[in-house]
Formats: sequence, structure tokens, C-alpha cells
Amino acid sequence: MKSTSLLFSFFIGSLLLNAQSNTEIFLYDIETNTTKIELKNPKNLSNNDGYDNQPSFLNNRYIIFASTRNGQTDIAKYDMRYDSKSWLNFSEGGEYTPLKIPNTNEISAVRLDPDGKQRLYSYSLSNGSSTELIQDLVVAYYTWFDEVTVVSAVIEEDNLNLYVTNTQDNTSRKYATNVGRSFHRIPNSNLISFIAKADDNKWHIKSLDPNTGIIKVIANTMTGIEDICWLDQKTMFSGKDNLLYKLTLNKDNDWKQVADLSSEGILKITRLSTNPERTKLLIAGDINAATQVSEDTQENTENQNTESEESTTENSTEASQIEVIVQRNLDAYNARDIDAFMVDYADDVKTYAYPNTLRTEGKEAMRKGYTEWFESVKDLRAFIKKRIVIGNKVIDEEQVTANGQIFNAVAIYEVENGKITKVTFIQ
Repeated sequence: MKSTSLLFSFFIGSLLLNAQSNTEIFLYDIETNTTKIELKNPKNLSNNDGYDNQPSFLNNRYIIFASTRNGQTDIAKYDMRYDSKSWLNFSEGGEYTPLKIPNTNEISAVRLDPDGKQRLYSYSLSNGSSTELIQDLVVAYYTWFDEVTVVSAVIEEDNLNLYVTNTQDNTSRKYATNVGRSFHRIPNSNLISFIAKADDNKWHIKSLDPNTGIIKVIANTMTGIEDICWLDQKTMFSGKDNLLYKLTLNKDNDWKQVADLSSEGILKITRLSTNPERTKLLIAGDINAATQVSEDTQENTENQNTESEESTTENSTEASQIEVIVQRNLDAYNARDIDAFMVDYADDVKTYAYPNTLRTEGKEAMRKGYTEWFESVKDLRAFIKKRIVIGNKVIDEEQVTANGQIFNAVAIYEVENGKITKVTFIQ
């Protein structure tokens, strides 16, 4: 029998192997009728070298997923309205499988810390603070049944075993052994689906009622495939290589092909997720090395370049590009990296206290002030509570931690020709 440390090492090795692969996340519109299901309008929303995986819908506007930046896997947030990406956490560990915690303003993720400790954490969407949720179990994969109940695959010796944990009273109970990584709430039910792998020759999709502990067989997986998601209470999606399949209970005798995703460059589907309205599908998959951007994204980029060339206003910048600049600058601020921070500012940048009191003028004066600030405040962190993009301006409502104190502020950034030219602070 393998030891726990051996399986744990294998799990970490699997994460590192995946992190070295080129995985991307694609967003599709789902159109259904009585006879067929179609995927339309594919978009590569991660478009990032390295590991991007485990996507889920935060709400109708935002998508969260695990994404690599600066050699570390953190929680990324994608804004469908502005086609932009920002970051939700700044811990020293790597975060995986981010999910919204029901009925709260928090998300959760499996954190793998530099010392090898692996635990499930919650992350506040208000201030970014994190809290360990389950102290005595090494959670590998999971989902939420309600705001206090987690159904998870826990690493124990040579198995992944299914546990139900109440995070409120810190109690856990084991319900199954040798399970897979795919856990989902079955729509319009009080059931969680999971993959049972006790039979090496045939894996099963089963349901668990966390309230009663009753487990039932739902269907068979495709051979060797453990990733599924639910379209509705009767229909599941699953992927094999670059093909998407569906299975409708009490209707289909076997899995039926829905779409060939090779046109997006996907080689192997690794994760799937639908939104609550069942109108959109997220697919994470290994892609061709040459396929960094989907065809529609390339076309959009070409259109943006053409529009930029034809624009009579040289200083105009797309809202999504402006937000990327400001978010990148915020990331450098939280990292206290003065060189990366100053890159995004114009040489003649001015900072003001609202409404028009000049605080600094010019890049060198700004660098001097922020260098002293970064060096003296070791717990510095700014968390975005709300962001508005209007024209060439980004208005951020921020919660800032400094020297053990928390205060709120508003920063208004103005961007011209790809550089921040003016910042006005309201505190």
C-alpha cells in the first residue's frame, strides 16, 4: 500500500505537470431545442501561456479560474462585459479549483503552500482575506452543497475518498472510497454527483444526498473519462479528446457526440462548467502549441487594430485595454514592485487629492514617494470593491490595508496612449 506522502507527492506532481502544459479556457454559447444542442461563438478567454484550468461562473458577469502568472497559480477573474482579466488573491501559495461559496460574498480554493501544506481556503470578495476552512483533511477536489457543506475528494493513503464536511461545526464523514475529481450539484435537486472508480473496468456517475447519505448509480462514464458537468437535471456533458458528448437520462442509450472542438485547437477537454441559466459552457482544454487565440478572438483583435488605425482620436483606448493597464498596475502595487509599478505611468503623470489639489508632478517625484511607501509598509494591499470604466477613465473603489489598518479610498485613473497620465484620490 502506498503511503499518504507518496499519493500526496503524486498529486503535486500532477499539478506541476499540468502547469507545464498549455491549457486554455474557452467560453461558448449554448443553444438547445427539442432535437439538438449546439455550441456557438467560441472565445478563448484566458489566452495565457501555461496553465489555465478549473473554470466556474461567479455570477452572470464574472468567471473565475486557476491561472498561472509569474510562475505561480492564482485565482483569475474574467469580466465578460469588458473582456478583461484581473486577479483575486495574492497569497504565497498556489490556488486551484476556485468556486463561489453559495449565499456569501466569498469564494473558495484549494491552496498548495510552498511548504507542501494543502488545504481548502475561503477568500473574501470584499477585502481578499483568506481563512482555512477544513484543517484536518487534505482536500483535492470538491464542490459546495450549501454555504456550510462541502463534498470533497480527500487524499488518504492510495485513494481519493469522498467526505461531506460541515464547515460550521467542523465535522466530517466519509461516504465512499476511490472517487474521481468531478463533483457537481445536480440542477433542481438536493443531490451531488460524483465519479465512482472502485471498478477499474467501468467507472460510474453516482448521486449522493448529503442530508441522508443515500448513494445511487446514475450512469456509466465514457471509458477512462471522469470530467462531466450538468446542462439540466437530465442532461450531462462530458469530453473525450477534442469531442464534446452529451447523455440525457431516460432517453439516450449511450453518450452522443455534440461538437468537434478541433477548430479551436483543443486537443483534450479537461474541465467543463455551465452557468445556472444553462446558456453558456466553459471548457478547459489542452491546446495546440500554435493555437494561442481562437479564430474569433484573432478577428476581434484585427478589427480593433483596424478601428484604431482609422480612429481620428489618437488617444482613444478600448475600455478593456484600459482596465488591463490599471489592473496590471494594481498587481505591481500589491507586490510592492516599484519598477513594474512605474512602467504604466506617463513621464508627466500627475497625482491629485480630490478635487484638484496637486500632490506630485512627474514620474520621478511619484517614484520617490511610492518607493518610500513600499519599503515602509510590509502589509500593503489594495483590494478592489467596485470598478467602473468610462471612456478613458477607470474609477476604483478600494479597500487598502497598511500598517495593520484598513481604510477605504477611491482612485480615478486617466489613460492616454497606453499610459496612466493622471490619478485623483478620494479618501
